[in-house]
Amino acid sequence: MATIEHLSADATTDAIVDVLERDGAVIIDGLMASNEVQRLNDDLAPFLSKEVYGRDEFTGYKTQRIGALVARSQACQSVAVNPLMLSSARQYLAQFCDDIQLHFTSAVAIAPGESAQILHRDRGIWGGYVPRQIEPLFSTIWALTPFTRENGATQVVVGSHRWEKKRQPEPDEIAYAEMSAGSVLCYNGTVLHGGGANATEHETRVGVFLHYALNWLRQEENQYLSLSLIHI
Repeated sequence: MATIEHLSADATTDAIVDVLERDGAVIIDGLMASNEVQRLNDDLAPFLSKEVYGRDEFTGYKTQRIGALVARSQACQSVAVNPLMLSSARQYLAQFCDDIQLHFTSAVAIAPGESAQILHRDRGIWGGYVPRQIEPLFSTIWALTPFTRENGATQVVVGSHRWEKKRQPEPDEIAYAEMSAGSVLCYNGTVLHGGGANATEHETRVGVFLHYALNWLRQEENQYLSLSLIHI
């Protein structure tokens, strides 16, 4: 069974980038303090209480998705500029741009009974505009609850960012991003991945997605429109 490498919270940017280049994904354990996890959960609670779910198999019939997090959560603003993640994203994408931008923000809550999401590559949002040899994304998923295989931990096909486009994984090539609350999964835009199935009866898996892209690409979420007012 494939596995995702875990690094400690004091990992260096070089170590993170090395694993990401090799595997397409890496988990940093315990990078977010417990009080910060609680702040995020508190900020998101009013939105997740509305129980509005996806309307197709990809977004999930039992999955909630909340966007524009920088406008909705002060705690998210702090996480979005986490120094280790920003330095790692800049170093990882440096050969393709002179800086990065916040590309996409979302809170995703996978409820019991949800099926596994289709495996996909996030770079697909730009179609064929970005050549395969250019990596467009450094993506993060912050665990606000424990991620387990049973409750929907993200599926990742380790090393698939180096595969030919049409190759499909065997079951034992799919790893699961099992991690504690406060940990973060980092992955690129070319590795195959997707939300896992939640086979539990009472556990909802909640994560915050903060993705960073090359600064010359159009963002999936327009941060300028997401923020209704900026005080200088």
